[in-house]
Amino acid sequence: MSEEKTTHFGFQDVPEAEKAGMVHGVFSRVASKYDIMNDAMSLGIHRLWKDAMMDWLAPRPGQRLLDVAGGTGDVAFRFLKRAPGAQAVVCDMTEPMLIEGRKRAEAESLAHSLDWVVGDAMALPFPNNSFDVYTISFGIRNVTRIPDALSEAFRVLKPGGRLMVLEFSQIPNDLMQKVYDLYSFNIIPVMGQVIAGDRASYQYLVESIRRFPDQESFAAMIRAAGFEQVKYRNLTMGIAALHSGWKL
Repeated sequence: MSEEKTTHFGFQDVPEAEKAGMVHGVFSRVASKYDIMNDAMSLGIHRLWKDAMMDWLAPRPGQRLLDVAGGTGDVAFRFLKRAPGAQAVVCDMTEPMLIEGRKRAEAESLAHSLDWVVGDAMALPFPNNSFDVYTISFGIRNVTRIPDALSEAFRVLKPGGRLMVLEFSQIPNDLMQKVYDLYSFNIIPVMGQVIAGDRASYQYLVESIRRFPDQESFAAMIRAAGFEQVKYRNLTMGIAALHSGWKL
């Protein structure tokens, strides 16, 4: 008999079949404090990263966006505000995150242009060639099989459609990476305990960042899924990176 396939959950190796449920548990537990923690952990810089994502993406009126692992709607709100007449779908496998998103003031003002859907990045509940733009921000590292998620992104995009991924990445300077690691492993889990009452979930989030491929390796995965003109830009010295690709 073949051995059961495993994957990583932070620094642990776990059966593939169990990871999605474990990730779901993490985000269900932190949903009510997710936005506050994002501001605290990044000193608000995540907002600038998402703005930089929109600058490069340059949303156009009438486009249809799919924001996967869209959580509380940050990216979708930004997209719709820049593109009059556009439509957006926020898709996340964790319903409590979507519930928190719907409570935000922007969700009410943009309700006519916005849908919230529970769904899995590896098996999206949408037909082929449905969207002009696919975004995923700080979510793809939590997917059990990243190549499957990228293949699904390619499937649901229209010809000429664009993929954009915002994700934590690797700093190409060893000394700066060590300083960042000291902050991440010693401060962020403590913040999680104090602000969200959940140290373990934020310990996982820090570990999951370290297990994610570097910029060039991830760009190669995007090309392998069929995307062309794949490029990336480092943000804040490479703490995060934006990856862009086109379905041509």
